Amino acid sequence: MPFVADGTGEPRLGLRERKKQRTRAMLLDAAIELCRRQGFERTTVDQIAAIADVSPRTFSRYFATKDAIAFALIDEAIDVAAVELAGQPTTISHLEALHRAYVGMYKNAASAGPGGLSADRLLCSVRIIMTSPALRQAALEYRPHAVNVELAKRMGVDTEDRTLRLLSSVWGAIVMTALADLADEQLDWEQLGIDDIVVRLEDTFAEFTGLMSEVVELV
Repeated sequence: MPFVADGTGEPRLGLRERKKQRTRAMLLDAAIELCRRQGFERTTVDQIAAIADVSPRTFSRYFATKDAIAFALIDEAIDVAAVELAGQPTTISHLEALHRAYVGMYKNAASAGPGGLSADRLLCSVRIIMTSPALRQAALEYRPHAVNVELAKRMGVDTEDRTLRLLSSVWGAIVMTALADLADEQLDWEQLGIDDIVVRLEDTFAEFTGLMSEVVELV
C-alpha cells in the first residue's frame, strides 16, 4: 500500500512511495545542476541519470523524455502561481488576476523557505524555457495545467472552453514577450535575479493594457 497511518492517524507515505519521490527529486535536481552548468539544449538524459546516480532506464520510469523533465520543473512554478491565482479577488479582471498571481509567485520565490519554490529553482525553469526554441514554442501551446484549471474555476467554465483557451493564450504571449530578451545567448544568467523578471513582466503587462485601452477608444 502506498500510504500508512502515522501516530496522529494522518496518512503517511510508505517506504516505496518515499523512495520514488526521492528519486524523482534527485532527477529534477540533477537537471537543474546541468542546466546551470551547460544549458538545457546540451544536456542529455544519460547525463541527468549519471548525476542522479541512476540508470537511463530508471530515468524513463519517471520521465518519458528530456522535455518531460523540463515541464515538470516548469509545472512547479505553475502550481505556485495557481495557488496565488486562487487568492485573487473576483472584483478584478481575469487578466489582472493572472498578472498579480504571477508577480506574486516570482516575488515569493525570493523569500521562499525550505521546501518552497526557491528563486534559484525558478530562475532555472525560466532559463530552460528561454534557451530552448522547442520549449518556447511548446510553452505557448494550451494545456490544462494547474493555472488553467484554477482559471476555469474562476470563470465558471470547463478546461476546454474556447474563451478560457483564448485568455490563456493571451497571457502566455504576454509572459513569453516579457521574457523574450532572456533568449539572448550572451545573457549572463548568473547576474539575473527575480527582480529583473518582475520588471520585465510589469512593463510588458502595462504595455499590453495600454494597447487594449487604445483599441477600446477606437471602437
